[in-house]
Amino acid sequence: MTNAETGGATETGDTLAGFMFALSAYGLWGLMPLYMKLVAHIPAAEVVAHRALWSVPVAGIVLLALRRTADITAALRSPRTIAMAALTAALISVNWGIYVWAIAVDRAVETALGYYINPLVAILMGAVLLGEKLSRAQIVSVLLACAAVVVLTVDAGGLPWVSLALAFSFACYGFLRKTLPIGPSQGFFLEVIILSVPALGFATWLAMTGQTHFRMDEPMDMLLLILCGPVTAVPLILFAFGAKLLRYSSIGIMQYVAPTMIAIIAVFVFQEPFGPGRITAFALIWMALAIFTWSMLKQSREAAAAKAPAAH
Repeated sequence: MTNAETGGATETGDTLAGFMFALSAYGLWGLMPLYMKLVAHIPAAEVVAHRALWSVPVAGIVLLALRRTADITAALRSPRTIAMAALTAALISVNWGIYVWAIAVDRAVETALGYYINPLVAILMGAVLLGEKLSRAQIVSVLLACAAVVVLTVDAGGLPWVSLALAFSFACYGFLRKTLPIGPSQGFFLEVIILSVPALGFATWLAMTGQTHFRMDEPMDMLLLILCGPVTAVPLILFAFGAKLLRYSSIGIMQYVAPTMIAIIAVFVFQEPFGPGRITAFALIWMALAIFTWSMLKQSREAAAAKAPAAH
């Protein structure tokens, strides 16, 4: 749900099609808690297994339509690519598992906070791992995010581990995903193909031990688990198309749509508590994101101005 796969984005300009693709993706991600509540009675591990299994045909159809199957063939011949894809697949499955579990146990507000924090974690990782120099605005943003975590820790009597785990797992996923020498749609297909092996094994074990929810006498559960594939794959694919037709800065701003929708659903639909501690923490995060976004837009304008031909 971040700009992790915006490799195709450029600074040349936005298009209406790109905006609609990205808005659709973030809108679907924002509504996803409603769907995850429908499968809240199913263990998170089983839901994640079916998310991977039923994403394979959806992603495969898209690759066939785009005629990009040759990229997958080439990737499967590269041990390094497979190893990197296995690592990113493991990270995204951890992220999915925490998210599904958190929604089921009424901790959706924490998931929203995690996805708000994610871009700030990403710039912090860039500074620590890549030696990227942070601007003063970015430093202030990171410090405000840290203050928000401290407020939540004091308020709840412990670290907001759900938020931090979601933010760091997705930031790590995005960081490593950029090193994968394959396009977004092809990379997603490769990841779910890799995940489908343990997922199929786990689903088979559940069936053999009588613990599965995927059975003929529970047709609604079967349908919900099958639909986990499209629910997972469609927004990712829409996002991949949108990212190619939008500037990086535009994608960066739009990524706040999903966690905002999640927070609204958590408070007003799921009736999760939103007391003074959480209000303070969210206010700090929103301040951090406002400063971060302003800094990003300023950098984008400066970069565009530098690329513009000099007037004669």
